[in-house]
Amino acid sequence: MHTPTPSDTTAQPWEGRRVLVVEDSAVQRGYLVGLLRQLAFGEIFEAADGNEALQLLEREQHDRIFLVLTDLEMPGMDGIELTCQLRDRNLADNLIVVSARDPRLLEIIENMACEDASIGLLGTLLKPVQLESLTQLLCKAGNRDAGCAPAASPLPAQASLEELVQALARKEFLPYFQPKVAMQNGQLKGVEALARWQHPQRGLLSPAHFIDTLEGQPLMAEFTLVLVQQVLEHILHWQQAGLPPLTVSINLSADNLAERGFIDRLTALVTGSGVAPASLVWEVTETSVMRQLSQALTNMGRLRLMGFGLAMDDFGIGYSSMQQFARCPFTELKIDRAFVNGAAQWPNRLTVLKSALDLGQSLGVATVAEGVETVEDWKLLRDLGCDMAQGYLLAKPMPAEELVGWMRQDRRRLRALAGSE
Repeated sequence: MHTPTPSDTTAQPWEGRRVLVVEDSAVQRGYLVGLLRQLAFGEIFEAADGNEALQLLEREQHDRIFLVLTDLEMPGMDGIELTCQLRDRNLADNLIVVSARDPRLLEIIENMACEDASIGLLGTLLKPVQLESLTQLLCKAGNRDAGCAPAASPLPAQASLEELVQALARKEFLPYFQPKVAMQNGQLKGVEALARWQHPQRGLLSPAHFIDTLEGQPLMAEFTLVLVQQVLEHILHWQQAGLPPLTVSINLSADNLAERGFIDRLTALVTGSGVAPASLVWEVTETSVMRQLSQALTNMGRLRLMGFGLAMDDFGIGYSSMQQFARCPFTELKIDRAFVNGAAQWPNRLTVLKSALDLGQSLGVATVAEGVETVEDWKLLRDLGCDMAQGYLLAKPMPAEELVGWMRQDRRRLRALAGSE
């Protein structure tokens, strides 16, 4: 990767911007200032601890600081408290935290940013900070306007139940498909069907715009059956097109999973289509199993006896995931992206990831890692023996008609990824 320098002909988004370095060690502070000068920053301020930094930022509010680069461990006010103060007072546009300590301490900062996007954290770095790593983080700030603190993305407005009834009648809901790829050879093994709403005025909408309204409503059953019907039609089309056998994963809600009448309708729909039950995997979360445990276990047993696959989705985020996984007839374990994304960097995530993979492997259940976005995480998962991966590194969700073209176009890339050193 090319590391920008002041001599580059194309100006970088941080060039000439004001920056504050917060570090109690004069030597380390001077080193960081030197890196920032190489990157063509403008005015560079320095502070020895969080208290001094806040005083400086208050004085400079008339001309905002683009970046605060702070150490984690400092006397007076540490980097964690400074991060909270920057969030609460909205005193800077961007933040990078560095430390020579246990990387798990930096993971606390990363998790704080996940919970509250208003912090404006570009990322964290272990000391000694390398110019290339620093540059990669700064590139995240490239599209932000000077003088505007990054705000948390507002939650999308939920459609009303009446709107969803009308949309269902107009057949505006459709499945998109995200590939699940075998880690050892890069072959496509299956896809997950993800609901989308083709809104006539607002365009394609994700479940964030409608799923909360559907939860707990009788309409959820009709919504699910409409999607399943479309999935069955696509499976038959793919078979006719000569695609290799694929499994399609579909999410079931807690109420639907526990309702015998719904399971009867669901299985009758599949049987009437001519699609083999083994082609479908029903994904359920731990929460959906726990809500009505007895009925859920009964219906899961029925589905397995008929030949359907069952996957525990979002494994690891529930309070008793291992207990529920051991007592249910699952065929797949889907490890939540919270423990996959960044596992190659963060020890805590790696520990949970290893435990989940060990559990799946010991029970003879296929393991699927969600949220795979970097080659480093891919290599780690492959080396740990994970069976399948799903995430933006491989493919984004796509319409059914694009799947064949994606397979042909990306076959070589996926094989190379599987065989990468």
